[in-house]
Amino acid sequence: MATATANTPTRREKVPLNGVDTPTLFGTLDVVKSQPELAKFQFRARNRWQNGNLSETTIGTFTGAGGEHAHKSTFTLYADHPAVLVGADRAPLPIEYLLHALASCIMGGIANIAAARGVTLHDVESHIEGDIDLLGIFGFSKDVRNGYQGIRVSFSIKGDAAPEKLQEIVEQSRARSAVFDVLTNGVPVSLSVNAG
Repeated sequence: MATATANTPTRREKVPLNGVDTPTLFGTLDVVKSQPELAKFQFRARNRWQNGNLSETTIGTFTGAGGEHAHKSTFTLYADHPAVLVGADRAPLPIEYLLHALASCIMGGIANIAAARGVTLHDVESHIEGDIDLLGIFGFSKDVRNGYQGIRVSFSIKGDAAPEKLQEIVEQSRARSAVFDVLTNGVPVSLSVNAG
């Protein structure tokens, strides 16, 4: 969900670039700058247990820009565990989706920021790894956290700008990434249970 800021160094590109509708991007930034209340969004998902470790998540609607919105279609995602972790390996692990969320959030920002700066991208790829020790999840050690102990992301980026400018684009995307922010700064999470 990273995006460029309204005071980007160059706004020379008024046509779509890198698959980004830059006229709409700049128009959106201008509207939100004058009406900041439109920047408030709420995203949501519904998850249902299927069987074993398999669950199904559906994502279809969200609020933002002053109203309720629906995606063009409802997205269905599945999560499971591999056989070595007592699952049937029918889908990625939830913790693997976290890697996907981080990499794709930064990647989307790179496309937007490059387009806003008038930089044509030729190739962008990332590799992401997360290290986890399952002793915490299994309850064998109170000294081992349940989540990742560290995450490493590396980007390879090619475009029609100097390497320094391409690196700045990646860094700005990281700085504006909602997923990076949640992971590195934390967020309050509440949980309620309706048992019957």
